[in-house]
Amino acid sequence: MTDNASKARKMLEEAEKKSKGGGGFLGKLFGGGGNSDVPDFYIKAGNLFKMDKMWKEAGDAFLRAAEFYGNQTDSKHDSASQYAEAANCYRKVNPQLAVECLLKTSEIYTDMGRFTMAAKNHVTIAELYESDCPDKAQCIAHYQKAADYYKGEESKSSAMKCLIKVAEYSADLEQYRKAISVFEEIAFFEADHATLKYAAKNHFFQALLCHLCIDRLDTQNALKRYEDAAPSFADSREAKLIKDILLCLEEQNVDAFTDAVANFNKVSRLENWHTSLLVKVKRAIAQEDEEDLK
Repeated sequence: MTDNASKARKMLEEAEKKSKGGGGFLGKLFGGGGNSDVPDFYIKAGNLFKMDKMWKEAGDAFLRAAEFYGNQTDSKHDSASQYAEAANCYRKVNPQLAVECLLKTSEIYTDMGRFTMAAKNHVTIAELYESDCPDKAQCIAHYQKAADYYKGEESKSSAMKCLIKVAEYSADLEQYRKAISVFEEIAFFEADHATLKYAAKNHFFQALLCHLCIDRLDTQNALKRYEDAAPSFADSREAKLIKDILLCLEEQNVDAFTDAVANFNKVSRLENWHTSLLVKVKRAIAQEDEEDLK
């Protein structure tokens, strides 16, 4: 056991004694009687464990501090801070424990009416589900929660960033109607603001790609609505590509579809998300063509 770990365990022992009304040499050294300084011992232990990269032990110590603060009505902010600190440690060894701590943090901030802080914690949880423990359904749930909190605080820009994630992950899970609804919410909002009009075309385009995965006529109707709402979109390369794709679908022409997408990609680089949906549309054209040949 290293020197830091040994000191940390002594701090934990002292905290346990003081929390039960006792106290020893360290208790006298760091503040005398009472148990108001108990969380300080847990925090000191946590920091010592961190120095040795003992992440589980550090997280456990910060968690004990958070729980102690949580039992005091005037220490809610301190409790939330220590849950967050525990989450940072747990993230390195057990992401699910990190999520549980962040949920506690968000719950405390929600009770305190600090919805922006609660939103930030839900974003962090969503990011954990993106990378550390992949789960797109959970990503959607927590980005949506964050967006709702941001909307309530009139943080429109932050809310839109979260909603983009909600829509993209919904499409990944083939929840196309949900994705369309969210993309439209974003795009119509942007189309009504002079400084955001340029961004709207990409989100109209994303919505239309989702429409293409559902129905051709559905896509045509949506395209007309989007062009009416944002006349500049009608002249965009994105709108032209959708029109070319609709023609390819009607003619069941896979080669023309491939050429249209390739020509667009030469000028405006398609992201992996766009490409994955276009591949699905291409497969649908090829499948229709094969069925007609039978």
